[in-house]
Amino acid sequence: MVAGLIPDGRTTPVPLARRHLPHLPRPLGLPWRGVGGPTGGTARRAQEGEQLKITGFRSLTTVHRWGRPVGDANGVVAQGVTEVPVLLVETDGGLTGVGLGAHGDAERVFPALDGQDPRAVTTLYDRMLAHTFKSGHAGTAFGTIGAFDTALWDLKAKMAGEPLWRTLGAADRFVPGYASGLDIALDDEELVALYSGWAARGFTGAKLKGGLDTERDIGRLRAVAEVLRPNTRSPALMLDVNESWGRHQAVRLLARIEDRVELAWIEEPVRRWDARGHRAVGRAARTAVASGENLTGLEQFRPLLAADALQVVQTAGVWGITHFLRVATLAHGHDLPVSPVGYHANPLAHAAAAAPNHLVTEVQDIGTPAGLTVDQAIEDGGIVLGDAPGLGITVDESALAAPRQNAGWARPDGPHVRPRDAGLRLVPEPGPPGPATRVRSGTPSLAVPGPAHRPARSEHTERENTP
Repeated sequence: MVAGLIPDGRTTPVPLARRHLPHLPRPLGLPWRGVGGPTGGTARRAQEGEQLKITGFRSLTTVHRWGRPVGDANGVVAQGVTEVPVLLVETDGGLTGVGLGAHGDAERVFPALDGQDPRAVTTLYDRMLAHTFKSGHAGTAFGTIGAFDTALWDLKAKMAGEPLWRTLGAADRFVPGYASGLDIALDDEELVALYSGWAARGFTGAKLKGGLDTERDIGRLRAVAEVLRPNTRSPALMLDVNESWGRHQAVRLLARIEDRVELAWIEEPVRRWDARGHRAVGRAARTAVASGENLTGLEQFRPLLAADALQVVQTAGVWGITHFLRVATLAHGHDLPVSPVGYHANPLAHAAAAAPNHLVTEVQDIGTPAGLTVDQAIEDGGIVLGDAPGLGITVDESALAAPRQNAGWARPDGPHVRPRDAGLRLVPEPGPPGPATRVRSGTPSLAVPGPAHRPARSEHTERENTP
């Protein structure tokens, strides 16, 4: 079930979930086998406390094929293919750390890491912040720091010979999740088909994209609730409007939806920095207000928390593991839950497993980017993390796919470009955002999550195999 949100209303027997199975550690002294694992000289150096050094980095790019249009109230990628930046951090011991996310400032940030021991992750995180403080550590710089930070945590766990969730102190490999299809461009039939696949994997919560037409949002929320109802009598429904409402209308539009649908939370109802606006929505609504994925640095969270403007604190996967851990601690100090926003390969799931105030993690797709495999399974309504050291991400450089020019998130009609009339609409927007006619020729049919497949044990010992 979606922990902390709803009671489990199942009336039929449910097989024992994998999250209840004990973690069986490997016998002491048995080395990990496979390229990239902490074997041989690297393992001995780590065990003896000898310092390993960061020697360089490499920047790669691949794509994620969603099999459906993806986007939100700000725009849509109709072709359903988006770019995925991959950052590899290399050491003199032969291990390579994998980070994901845009890292356009890598050349500027790397001198803060060059020659350092990768195990000092949190110290190096602050070192990267200090290295960029004059010009500011938001935007591209903060994303670059997040990608390096993720790769460093991957290295730290690989050097310890254990999955990152173990390194971070988690006791359970299962991370509760909710389904989120970036689905605003799907018609009703496609929407039901998509979430039927999630329901088959045990999900009891879903987040829909909306904000342009409340009547359409209400109908879609109700349809998805019916799809999930076999798993629970009270599905957890979230609506993400991606800052598309203004403060002058957010309370009114949300009230219209709440009169007909019970929501678990409303996400980014107003601009991300608008503490008073979030507080006004929260005071008028029955549902919780969630935000934070687009905030960088603790200083941007403090005004919203001081104003008691959020009930669910969110973080983005591209900002890194250390950022999530610090935001989770800040939220915990305010007795608030934390919920990571989804990203490729679900890297924050490892940290979420160790956070005492983790509520639920967004899961956007069951597939992985071209050339990447991940030691995890999407089942039982969440993420089941594996045993491979580090993040469990394997990079096959020969299988990476180059993005097409003018494709992906940065398109002018895509969701990463804010429309001029966002927050200024007085009447519903006709139809989903983006091109009026969806491009279908040459594109795959709607990708629907199929039955859960648990990787074979032999697959769990794969290692990141880049040179």
